[in-house]
Amino acid sequence: MTPLDFLQSLSEIEIVGGLTVLSLLIGGIIMAVGIIVAKIAKMIFYKYYAPTLPQDTAKNLSKIIYFGIIIIAFLTFTSSQGLDLSGLLVAGGIFAVVIGFATQSVVSNLISGVFLMVEKPAKHGDTLQIPDMGISGTLLDIGTFSSRVRKFDGTVIRIPNEKFFTSNIRSLTSSTVRRAEAMVGIAYKDDIEQAIAAIKNEIRMTMPFVLMVPEPEFRVEELGDSSVNIQVLVWHPRDDWSQAQPILLTTVKRALDKTGIEIPFPQRVIWEAKE
Repeated sequence: MTPLDFLQSLSEIEIVGGLTVLSLLIGGIIMAVGIIVAKIAKMIFYKYYAPTLPQDTAKNLSKIIYFGIIIIAFLTFTSSQGLDLSGLLVAGGIFAVVIGFATQSVVSNLISGVFLMVEKPAKHGDTLQIPDMGISGTLLDIGTFSSRVRKFDGTVIRIPNEKFFTSNIRSLTSSTVRRAEAMVGIAYKDDIEQAIAAIKNEIRMTMPFVLMVPEPEFRVEELGDSSVNIQVLVWHPRDDWSQAQPILLTTVKRALDKTGIEIPFPQRVIWEAKE
């Protein structure tokens, strides 16, 4: 028996609905080629294009390319064999409607994930805060249905993309500089200008990472019940936040101690009524 006769015999063996063994074999070959092409396309994408894209976007686009090519291969097989999928499409449509109602949150998370990849409010490795949920940490990735954030305590939290997309997101790394703030009160008897000069000098001597342009700013914020409250604001490189904010108050306290300027305790004056 020649190969041609063998193929002819396979074409005469019908499985179901006009689908023969030969067409099934051809379909298997087409799908195998489609999977191989999909893997090659995914490798090429990762090698030449993924490095120029954010990590989350690259990962999700690679999935779209991979499964998109496989779907195209399947459609090529069905069209080449003249298979009638209208009944299957109708049934699939009804099933999709039922599943859609049952999985609204899943679909919402999927669409929100697409919007997050397009808008890019934050990218992999960014330090961010989500005040609505009380979450602060480093963004690990934005997945298809959810995003992962490593909190400052080392734990990892998974956030559904719908909640992540609709929440206020405060990025702590998108700007190259950050501002640290501190509030200190001095006694009414002490000189404000002397206190400011002492704090500015101490910052310059002990906090070299604080920027001089823009220079530290001092504001008399309030004439309080027991003290004159001065707000201290300093700018520093983004990566020095872990040093600037925690030691700023220590620096201010040390400067006032050296100068002999009092940081008063809260005081209350009580007048006794005369009979």
